[in-house]
Amino acid sequence: MRNVRQTNINIHRDSWVEINLENIAYNMSSIRKNTPKGVKLLAVVKADAYGHGSVMIAPTLLASGADMLGVASIDEGVDLRQAKISCDILVLGAVPVWAIESAVKANLIIAIFSKEHLQACRQAYERTGIKPKVHVKLDTGMNRIGVSIDEAVGFINEVKSADYLEFGGIFTHLANAENREKTQIQIDRWNSVISKIDTSGLLLHILNTAGAMCYDVPNSNMYRAGIGIYGLYPDLPSDGDVKKPDLKPVMSLKARIVNIHKAKDGEGISYGHTFTAHGTRTIATVPLGYADGVPRGLSNKISGFLNGKEVLQVGNITMDQMMFDITGVEAHLGDIITLLDEQHSIDKWAKILGTINYELTCRLKVRLPRVYTRE
Repeated sequence: MRNVRQTNINIHRDSWVEINLENIAYNMSSIRKNTPKGVKLLAVVKADAYGHGSVMIAPTLLASGADMLGVASIDEGVDLRQAKISCDILVLGAVPVWAIESAVKANLIIAIFSKEHLQACRQAYERTGIKPKVHVKLDTGMNRIGVSIDEAVGFINEVKSADYLEFGGIFTHLANAENREKTQIQIDRWNSVISKIDTSGLLLHILNTAGAMCYDVPNSNMYRAGIGIYGLYPDLPSDGDVKKPDLKPVMSLKARIVNIHKAKDGEGISYGHTFTAHGTRTIATVPLGYADGVPRGLSNKISGFLNGKEVLQVGNITMDQMMFDITGVEAHLGDIITLLDEQHSIDKWAKILGTINYELTCRLKVRLPRVYTRE
């Protein structure tokens, strides 16, 4: 039986993203099986769950074993709170000091790593009477945000002694999980800090999806699962032991044919005529374009599937529409062309563009309705 839920946005379009909640539950189960006993699991739902819809998938994640959720900003956390998601939520990114009081009122955990954060947290406590919940972020080699290793022990001890804070954890982020040598440097820096402080009662998290598949870090009691939740693999080392959980892609991309016509021999298709018909070709148009998150750089390089047959995308992808050569395939207006599904991963697109799957799933959320299924 196929159960369907749909978000209430742009429901009059003939193109959409489908999210398979059953596969999310399956992936969480696979990731949990690879997680050592006693280690907690944080499910990362930043960037609207990598384009999958954080509010809609959060209940499935929590029911499937996630202990807490991770977001990039206060606003993302507030969206979850407004949707009645009551679990612990950690803001992984840098929180503006002027917005810390908003985080406190929304019962969000924030990442702190500076004296300015401590001062703002104290002021928020004095105004609200609520102790800010915090995790300390360490910079072990990402060189993005976080307290430096040289200053980390002193900063953590200051946080521990602050009676206006609720101190819950310490974390860092791996910059090159696919490179064992560079990752070991970060792990050593992490261990050098953790070994010098009392970590009883604290959550310690260094391993992301890739890290959890490749490294064993004793000074860690929580994993952050990100891209793996959505059925996609990150870059992984080519050497050594890798524990890859079995994952199923979650996202499909579909569009209905809105026009079918013939292009004569020698006629060009779309802007710039980057595709020219050789012989008479049957061309189908679907209402899906780069404004929906399908990069223009994929023009003439991808395919879709129509009534069980592969059909090539032809001509430049335009802002709102793209064309397919469906010559020889029986088709009618309203038939569905599938660009992505379980058998046809977005990884192929990423390889063509020289980017990562994360970036492309995040793009497919601008104005496409999302349909949620369990099948």
